[in-house]
Amino acid sequence: MKLAERKMTFGVIIGVRAFFNPALADGDRRDTLKLLKRLGYGAVITETSETLSGSIETLSDAKLCAELFKRRRDEIDGVIVLLPNFGDEVAIAETLKRAALGVPVLVQASNDDPLHVDLDGRRDSFCGKLSVCNNLYQYGVPYTLTETHTCDVSGEGFEADIVKFASVCRTVKGLREARVGLFGTRPAAFQTVRFSEKLLQRTGINVVPADLSQVFAAANLVSAGEAAYRDRLAEVRSYGNIEAVSDEVLAKSVKLSVAIDRLMEENELDASAIQCWDSLENNYGVAACLIMSMMGERMLPSACEGDVAGAVSMYALLLASGNIPGFMDWNNNYGLEANTCVNTHCSNYPRSFMGNGPGIGYLDVLSRTIKRDNCFGAVKGKVAPGDVTYFRISTDDSKGFIKGYVGEARFVDRPFDMDGGIAVVEIPNMQKLMKTICRNGFEHHVAMARSKAAAVVHEAAARYLGWKIYWHERPESEDVFEF
Repeated sequence: MKLAERKMTFGVIIGVRAFFNPALADGDRRDTLKLLKRLGYGAVITETSETLSGSIETLSDAKLCAELFKRRRDEIDGVIVLLPNFGDEVAIAETLKRAALGVPVLVQASNDDPLHVDLDGRRDSFCGKLSVCNNLYQYGVPYTLTETHTCDVSGEGFEADIVKFASVCRTVKGLREARVGLFGTRPAAFQTVRFSEKLLQRTGINVVPADLSQVFAAANLVSAGEAAYRDRLAEVRSYGNIEAVSDEVLAKSVKLSVAIDRLMEENELDASAIQCWDSLENNYGVAACLIMSMMGERMLPSACEGDVAGAVSMYALLLASGNIPGFMDWNNNYGLEANTCVNTHCSNYPRSFMGNGPGIGYLDVLSRTIKRDNCFGAVKGKVAPGDVTYFRISTDDSKGFIKGYVGEARFVDRPFDMDGGIAVVEIPNMQKLMKTICRNGFEHHVAMARSKAAAVVHEAAARYLGWKIYWHERPESEDVFEF
């Protein structure tokens, strides 16, 4: 099962101090576990018979909980810290230090009821959260905050916090374990897509290369009589409106698709980048766009021109949003409109990006210099309107770190008479974004997914992976100074 589809499981720590009313902690425990179950998430938590109400207050409680988490570390994607009252900040920090899971941590604190702040009703969680965060900071444990400083575990706000946190956990885990295929090398004319395998490996991202000769050999072994070929041929025929193409060329495309699928499966790859320009066309006889588009629909994003960092950007968006990403060029201005541009590719856009069924035909640019029959496979059409999150990382080799930018925009239904895959994009304060991209040496490629996931991407990449991420037009609610 792909990580983007797998159920998340959280370790749960309930931090208490014994002189507060234990009934409040019992209620928050019950309501939280009920909420996690309803949302389809698993929970790992100490039993009520093991500590006071299953909560964590003392060092012995911390050791007990840490041992539980360590035994089940392969299941735990993140930790939720609940503060039904002030809580014991040292016990919470010690639990996380001793468990050493290295997963994201969400810190929640419950609301006081102003009408019930006597000794039986008060919580003081507002203050306790400050102390817990202070200690986590001292211990070097990164953590995520709820949208409001305090919130009821039974409220809609906390539910939204957990759903967002699950996406952060999924993104962090997925990127730390990612395996990205590189089929071929980067085209010589595209120095812009250079990257450092070593910097990616620091995060846990493993690049698995395969020479195009291996890919061609695998394609030539695919038989037209086998079930995989017949199934893929039927899938291609129903994927879009196919221009006139010979059976021979169509067969080449299908065999290449089956071969790449097998290489993806054999190497347990999550995403890929393909040398699509122009060795495939010259030496094999088809374009890769259709194959890449179909992989995208199966949640196996694939980037053009051997752009491995671009493929990682696509995979991050898939993990963060659960939506299929596309891969684009920042390509054209839109008249004199300062906040509108046109993104294009030949294209390999997934079918779900298009407003209507896409056309499948020949590469328009390359077919001017290469035999047209060798250029079949471009997926053409207009991208449908809707919200979009854009994301791009780059390995800054000279400075020794991974950097990136993220933001949200909208695809809009505006005319633009150009061939290939066309997306007209409206971006708040676009001129500032373009200057940021240019001044920081980012590539002309960008990943985009139909979603509003910039907050998740930034939280996962900047806070937990340590990447240097610029968040364009960051919301005021997130505009905090970070040391």
